[in-house]
Amino acid sequence: MPIFMMFGKYSKEALHSASPERTIEAIEIIKRNGGKVVSMYAVAGEDDLVFTLDLPDTEKALAVSVALGKLTGISFRTSPVVDVERFDRLLSEVKNL
Repeated sequence: MPIFMMFGKYSKEALHSASPERTIEAIEIIKRNGGKVVSMYAVAGEDDLVFTLDLPDTEKALAVSVALGKLTGISFRTSPVVDVERFDRLLSEVKNL
């Protein structure tokens, strides 16, 4: 399945309602959409959260992003990714065109 990175930014209200129970609910939303959590991190800097998710497709990634936003009040940016080995293969294919 494709891998997606989700970058989350807390609003003041979202931070006040953060809890381990809400994290469990978020993971359940991901699972109900056919996904799997690869990693979830709280980070310092421009973003507050970074998730790596294995999801069936872009439509499910968008559904998860919207559902998590509704559940948590966190604003998410979602991006598909490929591993560096695959990226290198893509580069070599471009050079051969």
